Amino acid sequence: MEPANRKFDVVVIGGGPGGYVAAIRCAQLGLSTACIEGWLNESGKPALGGTCLNVGCIPSKALLDSSHHYSFIRHEAAEHGINAPGATVDVNRMLARKNRIVQGFTQGVAGLLRKNKVEWLQGFGKLLPDRQVEVTPVAQESTQPYTVAAAHIIIATGSVPARIPPAPVDNELIVDSTGALAFTDVPRRLGIIGAGVIGLELGSVWNRLGSKVVVLEALTEFLPTADRQIAGEAEKILRNQGLDIRLGAKVTGTASNNREVTVNLESPEGKQQLAVDRLIVAVGRRPNTARLGAADVGLKLDESGFVDVDDNCRTNLPGVFAIGDVVRGPMLAHKASEEGIAVAERIAGRHGHMNYGNIPWVIYTWPEIAWAGRTEQELKAAGVEYRAGAFPFAASGRAKAMGETGGQVKILSDSNTDRILGVHILGPNASELIAEAVLAMEFEGSAEDIALTIHAHPTLAEAMHEAALGVDHRSLHI
Repeated sequence: MEPANRKFDVVVIGGGPGGYVAAIRCAQLGLSTACIEGWLNESGKPALGGTCLNVGCIPSKALLDSSHHYSFIRHEAAEHGINAPGATVDVNRMLARKNRIVQGFTQGVAGLLRKNKVEWLQGFGKLLPDRQVEVTPVAQESTQPYTVAAAHIIIATGSVPARIPPAPVDNELIVDSTGALAFTDVPRRLGIIGAGVIGLELGSVWNRLGSKVVVLEALTEFLPTADRQIAGEAEKILRNQGLDIRLGAKVTGTASNNREVTVNLESPEGKQQLAVDRLIVAVGRRPNTARLGAADVGLKLDESGFVDVDDNCRTNLPGVFAIGDVVRGPMLAHKASEEGIAVAERIAGRHGHMNYGNIPWVIYTWPEIAWAGRTEQELKAAGVEYRAGAFPFAASGRAKAMGETGGQVKILSDSNTDRILGVHILGPNASELIAEAVLAMEFEGSAEDIALTIHAHPTLAEAMHEAALGVDHRSLHI
């Protein structure tokens, strides 16, 4: 049957990590489900996965890993007795590997939808009254819009790179995060506007490959949402790696020719100019609501353009939910996926669980930065009595054997109950280590619970064990 005029139990608008996961879970719960996604890949073919799989989480991690291997060979391999003089970078081959990984995952998602009998409507969705959705097809012979109806609609349209007037993106010399994943050569001089997650990760990639990277951050504080102690140590390490991080540097304008970009900026040192070969604008992301037709149907958006939802992701329109980057909260793929699952459960009449207080954050620099829960500065501001325990990776046998001794694990617990309030990690594989902390926090565990848990030796996870012991001032190896 043609999709036109069909009615589904659920129509999901968006096929990223929030949308496709929501669609799969809805189908698993016995609901007839369609997923609308109009992303076109580099070959002009429809692709699922949204920003995360196509130009975000997955391709950036592929380049981070490739560049890390190269950096290890150049700067650290000799210490391990491995001599590899003359190691060079083939950027095109590196990009080809990245593209193969992306293609494999996007095709895998398409297979998952087929397996779960989710109908993929290849196009863009626009809300119509009475829970109808207009679909404009892409990459098909006919681009004539058609309409489908649903008992429930889930908006999962994600986000797009934010832009700033002083640095208009042309995706040639001045690029956004998407363009920064597709450089075919290593820029000799690279400027980055924004010292957030995206700016630091992309800066790390090209710094390792040989660019002279300058990161311009308008704020005067480095990673203000992270724990101050962890952020301060991370800043020192990244500077030592070669990132020129300039805080309090506000970009006021740019000018480009065929060769370079001149960046005008104001900093504590006064007005300055910076010449770079490429400039990345990494000032965050904004909700992607342009095609939704929100005003036409009365969908409520907040002052920043996010879809307004309640604690259960319900919008002001009956039967219409919204999840992921397009709503309040951190713009994280795993947050979107969990919201999608929770909404699917609610639609099916079940309990949808979502604990926003325990969402882990990760920055994939090296060493990695990861945290969950509250920071020490937040606890102080709230007047919460807490205890802190920390353990440096310099005292970890496994980290020492790896040659990765920078950073630490820090645990914050309630002074009265010992319940874990926050865990902050700077170190090797912090993205993996934070899972133990999140699990403990989800079960409202205490620092003593982790301290009483036997950790294998020698492992990086022992640093978590020692930090938990440190909360009670009884660490064994420092």
